[in-house]
Amino acid sequence: MFPKISDLISFLFDIHLNLPFQTYGFVLTLAFLLGGMVLRSELKRKEKTGLLAVRIRKIGPSRPLHWINIFILGIFFSVMVWKLAGIIFNYERFVTNPQKFIFSMDGNVPGLIITAIIYLAIQLFRYRVSKPFPDIVREETVHPYQNTWNIMIVAIISAIAGSKFFDILDNLDSFVKNPMHSIFSFNGFAFYGGFFVTVIALLLYMRVVRLDWKHVIDCSAPAIMIGYAVGRLGCHLSGDGCWGVINTLPQPDLLAWLPDSFWANRYPHNVINYGIIIPGCTSSHCRILAEPVFPTSLYESILSAFSFSILWITRKHIKAPVVLFGVFLLLYGTERFLIEQIRINNKYDLFGMQVTQAEISSVLLILTGAVVMVYFLNRNKLGFNSG
Repeated sequence: MFPKISDLISFLFDIHLNLPFQTYGFVLTLAFLLGGMVLRSELKRKEKTGLLAVRIRKIGPSRPLHWINIFILGIFFSVMVWKLAGIIFNYERFVTNPQKFIFSMDGNVPGLIITAIIYLAIQLFRYRVSKPFPDIVREETVHPYQNTWNIMIVAIISAIAGSKFFDILDNLDSFVKNPMHSIFSFNGFAFYGGFFVTVIALLLYMRVVRLDWKHVIDCSAPAIMIGYAVGRLGCHLSGDGCWGVINTLPQPDLLAWLPDSFWANRYPHNVINYGIIIPGCTSSHCRILAEPVFPTSLYESILSAFSFSILWITRKHIKAPVVLFGVFLLLYGTERFLIEQIRINNKYDLFGMQVTQAEISSVLLILTGAVVMVYFLNRNKLGFNSG
């Protein structure tokens, strides 16, 4: 496995670099950008077809920044330079454990002081040369796709908060033992928690930017699915612990053309350092699983990519709004329910049955997806467009 992106680069191209970026975080960033590109494309398409309207925004006269805003921005820029300068002058320590360094009090004090002085001088100069602004109000046209990255930022913040919260609920013992590690760890994100909180946050945000949520939520369906597919690939490449149960079964002849690791994987050099010591290894990630397991995160990535293809192909043929999102819920819920049968997860006793949090959520998503599809198809009486 490849804990850092430099490990993956070294494996693929035999180029040895010492980069601080973890593979999981790097691939999640790619997933975020790719999802944003898909969302932007769909918002543009919806505008061209007349399903999403542009918004006219009135902009008042520009005013100098209030002293509170100046103070907050000054702190933000100073702290950023303090930490970045600290990274530059302590690169080896940073690259060894980026997460620990980022959340520590280590930085570069001269950089902090110099930045604060320069920022204060700039603001004083702007105040001295500023002139009264005429009270002119102008209008600006805002296209739906111009909200893409604001939507993505709202989504990523709510997703992180929701997924962490649900992961803590699912691993309460670990949280009680080490609360700070559970909260600030880059591992341990429950997709369902992030998904539910994100949907609620985006529905509220749609009211703020005055976009029709029914069409925007359809635009988000393929964006979420492709982002999830890429994100799960990051889980697999880094070996973040989202693997399946032990698999000592022989690889079926039907899958003989695939590498053995696609059927059963021991995740050597996994990022969470789980398993037994690898003899002769001298890196910071020297463990391998004692027994092979199902690489469920890889399976999820492949299934999600297939589901994205279905959504992408059918998106222009479904006329009733929200139905595409219902298809997404149905596809994802089914995929995750199947994967849960071979995935390691905490189980709960529900009416005498041993079930996981994800299995419960999967069933709810499947039912919700079916209800959404039927309800909005009947409500709109449009169905599918053959063109």
